[in-house]
Order: sequence, then C-alpha cells, then structure tokens
Amino acid sequence: MISRFLLVLALGLSSGAHGADVAVVLSDSGGAYGEFATTFQQSAIPPGWRLRWVGTTESLDGAAFRADLIVAVGSEATRSSLKRSEGRPVLATLLPRQAYDRALGEAGAARPRQVTAITLDQPLPRLMAFIRQLFPDKHKVGLLTGPDTRHLLPQIRAAAKEAGLVPEAEDVEGESTLVPALGQLFAKTDLLLALPDASVYRRDNIRVILLTSYRHQRPVIAFSQAFVTAGALAALYSTPSQMARQTAELLRQLNPESISLPSPQSPTLFSLAVNRNVAQSLGLSLPDDASLRRSIGADREAR
Repeated sequence: MISRFLLVLALGLSSGAHGADVAVVLSDSGGAYGEFATTFQQSAIPPGWRLRWVGTTESLDGAAFRADLIVAVGSEATRSSLKRSEGRPVLATLLPRQAYDRALGEAGAARPRQVTAITLDQPLPRLMAFIRQLFPDKHKVGLLTGPDTRHLLPQIRAAAKEAGLVPEAEDVEGESTLVPALGQLFAKTDLLLALPDASVYRRDNIRVILLTSYRHQRPVIAFSQAFVTAGALAALYSTPSQMARQTAELLRQLNPESISLPSPQSPTLFSLAVNRNVAQSLGLSLPDDASLRRSIGADREAR
C-alpha cells in the first residue's frame, strides 16, 4: 500500500500543483500505521496543501524533510522527525502524551521551534463522564500511578470532583509492589481506572491486574480495545482512522502560507468498547452501547 501511494505522490508532484507540502512519516508500514496512512490518503486534503511523501522511518527520503510540515505517526516516527526535521514544523500523532513528552526531551536542541501533537490520551472529564454513565451508584475510583502518571493526580482529582467521584491512588514503584497496591486499592474503591502508564500497565502485568481485579470483583476501565478483549470491563479509545481524520481536519484549520501550530490536543473522535461477558460475570447491569455513545458523544464510525 505504501509503495503504491508513493507512486501516486510522485505523479502528483510532476503536475506542477502549488501549495504547502506535507510529508507523512510512519513508525511502521502495517497495522495501526498502515490504517492511519490509508485513511489519511482517503481524506479530503484541504486546498493549499498537498502530500509530498509518505513512508516509514526506515525508508526516509530527503523529500520528507523538504516538506513544509511533517506529520509523524507513532513514537518512533516522532523521535526521528524531531531530530531530523531541520527546523520544519512537526505534527506528532497516534502516540500517548507521555511518549510525545519523552521524544521532545530526547530531541533537545534539535527539536524544531514549531511542534505539536494529537495524542491518544482521552480527556479526563470524558473518562469521568464515562464512569458516571456506567456506574451511577459508584463513587470511589481507584488508580495505579507510576512515573508517567503521578504528576496527573491534581488534574485527576479536579476532574473526578467535578463528576462527583472520589479518586484513590496507590503508587507502583516496582514489580513487587503491584499486587499489594492492588489489594489496598480494591479494599477502598469500587473500580480501577487504568491510565496509559507504560511502567505500570506493561504487557506482562496486564494478566496479573485483571486476575486480581476479578478476585476482588472490581471492574477495570481501560484505555484500549485490546485491554477490553483481554478482560477489562470497558474502554474509551481512538482508532487510527479516527486519529487520521482529526489530523486531516487540523490541516484545514492551518494557513499553508504561514503555518502556526496549535498546542497539543486530545482526540475529538473516539470509540468505546464494553465486554458484556465480564459485566455478566461481575453481576453488572450496564446501559447498551448505543445509549453510552449518545450520552458521551462517542464517534459512531468506530473503525
């Protein structure tokens, strides 16, 4: 798909069309990144913009860094683009906020003056509203925090208070503290809200967290479809296609003659997933998916 798209771009470049150039740098050619590229290709690129190059970090071409704006898709693409952009504006997307902040720090003085992101992290008020819709009679929300999420606690407390919820947090400092932290948390809360902290929710920890939550009969609200498939009760998340559509929409808001990037933003398009088998095993009666989508404004085109 990517090589075919590059050929189309090459033909387009020879037509003499005018406009600001966009290069799309992908962390990989398949999976979520391929889905993003396909949707972005199919989106209506606004007047004044044209796609100049699309490819992976492994096949980076000089044309990518002659573009007027670089769209970096995923963590690896963001790291490479920030270090090699030669001062050109970079729009990072399809990555967690913590990965974006880390990439900025790693780039140091090499980072361009203009850089922003559309991150995967759902806004805290949206998450709290989702919990209220799922559990109108529950109020105590548990959180496992680590290096990437400790600093969010003041914001979490404010958003929870606004929604009539009470957050309780336990810090995880290492592998040995995970199960004790869960036990303490489940003794005083009604559910676990999982935030994307790579040091806490590692692949080898997910099963332990889900099994412990099930033993305590506490549901887990997660941040990905895969997490729900593995046994979490529900999740809010944004698909690669939704992120691509939001990226194309952001282009429409920019002036190609004088690019000025906005501050980093959260997803405007999002989907939800509910594991009805888990709900049944926990004895929970939940609203149907359509009612949940209407109540929180979730994008119905969950792709």
